[in-house]
Amino acid sequence: MTGLPDLVVVVDDDAELRASIEFLLSTAGRRCLGHASAEALLAAGLPPGTACVVADVRLGEGIDGVALVEALHRRGEPVPVVVITGHGDVPLAVRAMRAGAVDFIEKPFAAERLLAAIVEAASRQAPADPAAAEAGARVAGLTPRERQVLQRLVAGEPNKLVAHGLGISPRTVETYRASIMQKLGCRAFAEAVRVALAAGLGP
Repeated sequence: MTGLPDLVVVVDDDAELRASIEFLLSTAGRRCLGHASAEALLAAGLPPGTACVVADVRLGEGIDGVALVEALHRRGEPVPVVVITGHGDVPLAVRAMRAGAVDFIEKPFAAERLLAAIVEAASRQAPADPAAAEAGARVAGLTPRERQVLQRLVAGEPNKLVAHGLGISPRTVETYRASIMQKLGCRAFAEAVRVALAAGLGP
């Protein structure tokens, strides 16, 4: 795998998952440093050469991934952050992206998906105005109703709540969702959320 940043810092309170990610990155020929909490990373500081941080959005009893992203930005260390999230944590992951994270990946995820996200994150150290323009153009291809559905999904509403709010059936929401994914050219919902946020469409 080529194009990965030199050093990836992994923050996860799940020792098994953290070790798995570290092993994956080491087999890809990249240096990796692990921390069990956001506090541990903030206390140690980011090592020279850090090009990306991978952090779970929920970090046990300590501060979460959103607070970690915010803290790094306050300290003048806006390193690209990819957050990992469980299915029920999508609204929290969206908050992390609004705070400055560049992507989120839902569990369970494929190794190639994580590696691709890290490569993409490392390339985003410069302002992403072109990406925002591209995202805006893609969202512009949606119908008004599709944009309404997408905005509610990005806010973390389940299909049934979206349906109730818009006065349509859950099955119709599923149909809209499939159409949205196709029009945006996204295979995973996390990608669609990223496009929506980059285009300014969100809660």
